[in-house]
Amino acid sequence: MEKGHDSSTSMAASELYTKFARVWIPDADEVWKSAELTKNYKHGDSTLHLTLEDGMDIEHKLDDKTKNLPHLRNPDILVGENDLTALSYLHEPAVLHNLKVRFTDSKLIYTYCGIVLVAINPYENLPIYGSDIINAYSGQNMGDMDPHIFAVAEEAYKQMARDERNQSIIVSGESGAGKTVSAKYAMRYFATVSGAATEANVEEKVLASNPIMEAIGNAKTTRNDNSSRFGKYIEIGFDKRYRIIGANMRTYLLEKSRVVFQADEERNYHIFYQLCASSHLPEFKNLKLGSADVFHCTNQGRNPVIDGVDDAKEMCTTQHAFSLLGINELNQKGLFQVLAAILHLGNVEIKDRDSDSSIIPPNNRHLTVFCELMGVTYQDMSHWLCHKKLKTAQETYIKPIPRLQASNARDALAKHIYAKVFNWIVDHVNKSLRATVKQHSFIGVLDIYGFETFEINSFEQFCINYANEKLQQQFNMHVFKLEQEEYLKEQIPWTLIDFYDNQPCINLIEAKMGVLDLLDEECKMPKGSDDSWAQKLYNTHLKTCSLFEKPRMSNKAFIIQHFADKVQYQCDGFLEKNKDTVNEEQINVLKASKLKLDLLVELFQDEEKVTSPTGTAPGGRTRLSVKPKEVRSGASSKEHKKTVGCQFRNSLAMLMETLNATTPHYVRCIKPNDLKFPFTFDPKRAVQQLRACGVLETIRISAAGFPSRWTYQEFFSRYRVLMKQKDVLSDRRLTCRNVLEKLVQDQDKYQFGKTKIFFRAGQVAYLEKLRADKLRKACVRIQKTIRCWLVRKKYLRKKHAAITIQRYTRGHQARCLVKYMRQTLAAITIQKFQRMCVQRKVYLQKQAAALVMQTILRAYMARQKYQGLLRNHKAVFIQKHVRGWLARQRYKRSLRAIVYLQCCIRRMKAKKELKKLKIEARSVEHFKKLNVGMENKIMQLQRKLDEQAKDNRVTSERLNCLETSHAVESEKLKVEVSKLKGIEEEAKNNANRVTSLLEQLERLRKELTTTQKEKKTIEDWATKYRDEMEKMVAELKQQNGLLKTEKDDLNRMIKEQSQQMTEKMTRALAEETQQLESDLNEERSRYQNLLTEHLRLEERYDDLKEEITLSVSVPKPGHRRTDSTHSSNGSECTYNSEFAESEESSRHGEDVTRGMDTSLTLKLQKRVTELEQEKSSLRNELENKEDQFQRARVRDDEEHKKSRGAELEYESLKRQELDSENKKLKHDLTAMRQSLLGNAGAGAGAPGSPPYKVLMDQLNSSCEELEVRKEEVLILRSQLVSQKEAMQHKDEKETMTEPVHYAEDVHKMKDSGAITQAYLGLKETNRSPRFLRKPLEANELLNRLRLLEGQMQQQRRSYDNEVEVLRGELQSVKEENNRQQQLLAQNLQLPPEARIEASLQHEITRLTNENLEMLRTEDPTAYRSAKVNILRRMVDLMEQLEKQDKTIRKLKKQLKVFSKKIGEMGAGHVETISPGQMVEETVRPVNIPRREKDFQGMLEYKKEDELKLVKNLILELKPRGVAVNLIPGLPAYILFMCLRHADYVNDDQKVRTLLTSTINSIKKILKKRGDDFETVSFWLSNTCRFLHCLKQYSGDESFMKHNTPKQNDHCLSNFDLAEYRQVLSDLAIQIYQQLIKCMENILQPMIVSGMLEHETIQGVSGVKPTGLRKRTSSIADEGTYTLESILRQLSAFHSTMCQHGTDPELIKQVVKQQFYIIGAVTLNNLLLRKDMCSWSKGMQIRYNVSQLEEWLRDKSLMLCGAKETLEPLIQAAQLLQVKKKTDEDAEAICSMCNSLSTSQIVKVLNLYTPVNEFEERVSVTFIRTIQTRLRDRCETPQLLMDTKIIYPVTFPFNPSSLALETIQIPGSLNLAFLTRV
Repeated sequence: MEKGHDSSTSMAASELYTKFARVWIPDADEVWKSAELTKNYKHGDSTLHLTLEDGMDIEHKLDDKTKNLPHLRNPDILVGENDLTALSYLHEPAVLHNLKVRFTDSKLIYTYCGIVLVAINPYENLPIYGSDIINAYSGQNMGDMDPHIFAVAEEAYKQMARDERNQSIIVSGESGAGKTVSAKYAMRYFATVSGAATEANVEEKVLASNPIMEAIGNAKTTRNDNSSRFGKYIEIGFDKRYRIIGANMRTYLLEKSRVVFQADEERNYHIFYQLCASSHLPEFKNLKLGSADVFHCTNQGRNPVIDGVDDAKEMCTTQHAFSLLGINELNQKGLFQVLAAILHLGNVEIKDRDSDSSIIPPNNRHLTVFCELMGVTYQDMSHWLCHKKLKTAQETYIKPIPRLQASNARDALAKHIYAKVFNWIVDHVNKSLRATVKQHSFIGVLDIYGFETFEINSFEQFCINYANEKLQQQFNMHVFKLEQEEYLKEQIPWTLIDFYDNQPCINLIEAKMGVLDLLDEECKMPKGSDDSWAQKLYNTHLKTCSLFEKPRMSNKAFIIQHFADKVQYQCDGFLEKNKDTVNEEQINVLKASKLKLDLLVELFQDEEKVTSPTGTAPGGRTRLSVKPKEVRSGASSKEHKKTVGCQFRNSLAMLMETLNATTPHYVRCIKPNDLKFPFTFDPKRAVQQLRACGVLETIRISAAGFPSRWTYQEFFSRYRVLMKQKDVLSDRRLTCRNVLEKLVQDQDKYQFGKTKIFFRAGQVAYLEKLRADKLRKACVRIQKTIRCWLVRKKYLRKKHAAITIQRYTRGHQARCLVKYMRQTLAAITIQKFQRMCVQRKVYLQKQAAALVMQTILRAYMARQKYQGLLRNHKAVFIQKHVRGWLARQRYKRSLRAIVYLQCCIRRMKAKKELKKLKIEARSVEHFKKLNVGMENKIMQLQRKLDEQAKDNRVTSERLNCLETSHAVESEKLKVEVSKLKGIEEEAKNNANRVTSLLEQLERLRKELTTTQKEKKTIEDWATKYRDEMEKMVAELKQQNGLLKTEKDDLNRMIKEQSQQMTEKMTRALAEETQQLESDLNEERSRYQNLLTEHLRLEERYDDLKEEITLSVSVPKPGHRRTDSTHSSNGSECTYNSEFAESEESSRHGEDVTRGMDTSLTLKLQKRVTELEQEKSSLRNELENKEDQFQRARVRDDEEHKKSRGAELEYESLKRQELDSENKKLKHDLTAMRQSLLGNAGAGAGAPGSPPYKVLMDQLNSSCEELEVRKEEVLILRSQLVSQKEAMQHKDEKETMTEPVHYAEDVHKMKDSGAITQAYLGLKETNRSPRFLRKPLEANELLNRLRLLEGQMQQQRRSYDNEVEVLRGELQSVKEENNRQQQLLAQNLQLPPEARIEASLQHEITRLTNENLEMLRTEDPTAYRSAKVNILRRMVDLMEQLEKQDKTIRKLKKQLKVFSKKIGEMGAGHVETISPGQMVEETVRPVNIPRREKDFQGMLEYKKEDELKLVKNLILELKPRGVAVNLIPGLPAYILFMCLRHADYVNDDQKVRTLLTSTINSIKKILKKRGDDFETVSFWLSNTCRFLHCLKQYSGDESFMKHNTPKQNDHCLSNFDLAEYRQVLSDLAIQIYQQLIKCMENILQPMIVSGMLEHETIQGVSGVKPTGLRKRTSSIADEGTYTLESILRQLSAFHSTMCQHGTDPELIKQVVKQQFYIIGAVTLNNLLLRKDMCSWSKGMQIRYNVSQLEEWLRDKSLMLCGAKETLEPLIQAAQLLQVKKKTDEDAEAICSMCNSLSTSQIVKVLNLYTPVNEFEERVSVTFIRTIQTRLRDRCETPQLLMDTKIIYPVTFPFNPSSLALETIQIPGSLNLAFLTRV
């Protein structure tokens, strides 16, 4: 450990221990506590003035002797580093604090310490071990990723492959630290990244061994719920391709004592509790188990349950693992039976008989069950449990033993049985994991117990600590060796570093007369005891060895000073455990078991019989050697007598030998606390383990030399701020040397290596201090300048404000002056007008007074005049009213009578109307009518109101008239009054009369008053009526308005509901569409994944076939005979096999089987089904015809009719044959005509020209066909007689060749193809067992021979006649050929259209004449006599024809192939010729004029040229060479034009072979050059274009919308290639996926370097100090990928695809996939790299993303969805840059990072690392706040993005506007054999 004076030697103490410097001081509770100096330290001071973190001031006294200063604390930016060796100050408190910060604050459990991986058990399941994490670490350098167990495993795997050296991963730590889990994850990593070399799933078996070993070797302890109670070393074997082929396991020191004893809160091995928990199952009923509390072996810990563990479920996992490893159910049953017997044995109760003997009570239930399960007798076992046998030289004694010894013997037996079971399981696991092929290399995983010290330490702890001493020695030597190699590599002067060597401690234990040696010697002594052994130890080592001590208070213990701590061992039990004895008689009883189980025999067989190198020693340890040696029989007994300590020492020596032969990798597991709390760090426990596991020793060794190492470029980048401009040179090394010499005066503090600068401990901290001071000064200067600028800005702002205030004040004063002046002027104006008003008022008052006086006077005069007029008027008025009253009385009487009559009539009508209205009011319609007619009624009422107003006016006029008349009467009365005055005297005389007149006058007045009242009443009524009408109108208007409002509301509600429904429907439709699109994408992705898997299986199948082909001898190529019984489907496949033969040699024969694509296979299966149906129908028809034939033979009178019918049917068959021959001749003629038309020109008819060759070929084939016909006739004649005789002797049931049946069947067949199929079906039917003929007897054979001789003579004569006939036919054929030649010469002179028409007309005429002549010249009688025989042999004749045709075709093809090979070997320009073209004649060439042709967009080729077409157009076409100058998609157009011609001639076989050959050739070229992006892109474009052509010209209207009329004419006419379109679509998907993989392989190495590591913006991010695990430099060295590299590569991809004519939509999908890969890989690396999570790196990432977006913008690809794939990366970069302190910041982060998962956000926040001292870390409270806010998110817990996702691809239809007839084939393609049509 580095001391205080070592750290202070870095520089003067006065420079380091200054005010505000932070140090570490010892503390009893926290081990180390941080403090800060409050006063500068001066040399000679005895105390330091410190302030603790809680604010307490203390004085720290220095040691008076050493004067060692406390350890200095590292800068904050170095805290939390991935590698402890990156710390500037390397000492214990710095290591402890760094681990604590990473573990508790950042939740990081892994940390590097040089070559050691420190793993702290989190006691919590973390999502960091998934397959995505494995893929992220696979292939990465160990220093480029954050510390992880996968990084160590990857480094071991990589070094094994690179250095060809075996590797070891040593996992150590105390119980509960997580050793087993770490080893398990390491093995899982190997199983995942390497895969298995065979199909036996070895990696699954390797992983399946874990639950088995945990069940039988793990138990619950006080420190760990799943503690491994044994050590194991697993060797995982690999082959030459570094794939897992097997594994092997070694075990060490099983803790057998746990079987019979457990401490409190502990458990026995898990398997016992699993059995008890599963005891209720039927298969375990016979074990008679119960709860674990019942058995003594499982209830001693008093806590048989582990929280969160289901033992019954774990039992199912264990059974499944047993089955997976090949342990059958019988052996499993035996294992569980033995384990249950151990439980019952532990419950056997032994009682005292006396003081020296013991007894087991009879009928002990548990012993009875034990004996039943083990198959032994109760008496023998109970006897030997209480007795032992003593052997002397002469006699044998049986001695009883006391109860205590008997119990010990019982427990020893139980431990022995369990150890045997453990060893048996280990052996069988090894057998299952054993490699079947030779192992090339291996990686070993050592899971072994760490250093242990308890209150009571016994033999087990002694062995464990002994093993750790050996491992620590090996570890120290390896660390020392690596340091030395690093120094030598960098050419640094090597100085010897003193490190702790524990060899003396190892010698104390294992040397001669050591602890183990004395223990073995004591075990051999007859009366040896633990006490005597202890005394020997004291006497031997107490005075000679300083590492051995004796306790003061004990004589039965000893103390050994181990490398980690002093340990006191109790001697009690050492001898017994070392001997490991068991009663031999008990073993003999078990060997005599009567159970028929091989398991028991294997468990208790003698050790001498074990010859396997994996044999185990007593005590549960598996003894393995790296090189197994032969075991001699004589030495086996001696080996059996070895003690446990001796065997353990030997096993440990072999283990060390194995580890020394490998490259070790170290994993040190730390247990953070004893309470198993998650992420709780106990410093005391951690320091104990760090000291024990060697981590601090590694730190001490590193600190003793030059622990800090920088490359020159990294040093320059980091400390550029300490340099001046003149110091910066072009040579970085020289620059760094000059700067360091100035900064650090002591040159011993650093060394310059070849590539690195080496610093001693503390120097980096000093440089960081200088850098921080320089930056602080720069900050002060910047602050000074900024503050000056701020103050000046504030002054200018104040000055501007003052000027503004002055301006506004002066303006206010001016406005006030103006206001005063205006007010003065207004006052004067007001006074003027006020005075004027007063004077005017006085004047008006006077004027008013004068007017009043005048008014009064004039009024008086007027009243006087009025009084006189009034008197006159009243007199007249009285007279008028008297007369009016009399008239009105008469009128009223008449009116009352009229009104009464009207009322009666109106009442009667009103009642009727009321009744009608009541009826209408009850109906809904009335209400509707009322509402409907409301406006009409309103209008009527308005009119009525107008009429009433008119009446009122009339009434008013009448009243005016009455007033006028009243005035006239008044005047008359006045006249009368005047007359009365004249006759006053007369009036006086008539007093009585006057009185009556006065009364009458009074009555008239009353009537006038009444009339006025009535008038007033009428007026009131009219006013009231008018008001009521107006009110009613207003109410109606209001009601109408309400109705309108309600109507508007209803309309608005309807519109709103309609709009809502529309929006809802639109939203639902959009959601449903989105869901359908998602489902479609998922289905498309699933389908494309299936295609990928199918392609992988095909490649795997090809590889296996190649391996098989290489392992066996390759057959020689040659002709393979084809059986003539092949079906028509088989004949169709013949061309494919022969095509493959001519294309390649026989070693590629497997391509033939793949030549049939999926659609063709389906067609063939369908065709086979149809043929089977036809076969069954033909059988039924044959049976029916057989019955008809049997009935026909009875009826002789119908024989003539049947014969005549058969004759006609045969003639029909003959005509069909002629028709088929005519069709064949037509086809040949068409071929000749097309050849002549295609090659018309000068010399076309000359010998050797193509027309002449075709003609000669046809002539020769005709001659050959005639020869074949002759042979067939001979065969037919020779068999007629035998067939005729055979017909006479046949049984009626066997007669299946009735002429009528054959004739009818032949008549049903319309063409030659149908005849062939029927013939094949009949042939198969005839060959079935029910049609086999019976064996003939000897007499019958003799008779038939005689008949055959007679018939042969007759046949010979007829044959001669037929020969003559055939000669005549031959002559006619020759003449016909001459005519054809003449016709050909004539046709050549005609235009193309006339030429074709003339040829067809001539051919029809010739065939008609020929058929008519044949029918006319044939003899019906001759045919009638031979018709039965000919029909019976028709099938055989067709079979012979088929054989001949096949043979001829095959020979022709072979001849063409051979001639082609000869032509290529001789002269490459010589064309391949057919047998009919071998002879050339010198004929004068015929000159034919050439005319322009109207091409139809087709290309014609011969079938034999198909190989050449595929070879030149696909296999040998170079996209980078020839294809770069072609029209985009030209190969696709050429292939489609060839396909069009095959469709045009209706040749289905040609279509099939062309498509199949094209698809197979594309697959072949992609398999050959699948890693070439240009090739894959080129064929993706052409495959899509070929697919679009098939759609565009398919004839489907949906694909013909954009076609021109000419393109519509070019559509396919005969074949529907929809199935082939699907096959091509699948092929395009495979090519697309291959393209994506190819691009991913190219981009993958660039992404991390270009997007993360390279500093696009120079100087923004500084390099932090790194440790031994060097990361990839972020400085752009030569050969380093940058962002420009990525952009250039993307541009290259884009330009290549555009050049190849790839569809734009497809390019968009490719770009989207590219950007997804870039974003996912960048984000995954960001999440796994702590050094990349900083503010400056976030800015770099955002700048890089903006450059990618700019690239998209330049390429017009912003809408392709690529930008959206970068959204998670953009949000992660924003998260690095945003403020992370307050709750508002947390809310902003949660709303901003919607594309990141919660685990990703928390991971980034935990990894956030300040690069400079001015940045702050994210607090734990803030991270918890984020977690709380994001708790309700529904998302997957996956941390990393899946980089293997490939978006489902679609191929939108993209028709071509290019006309096929305009396409020209360049000569560079070598396709001169293609002919444009």
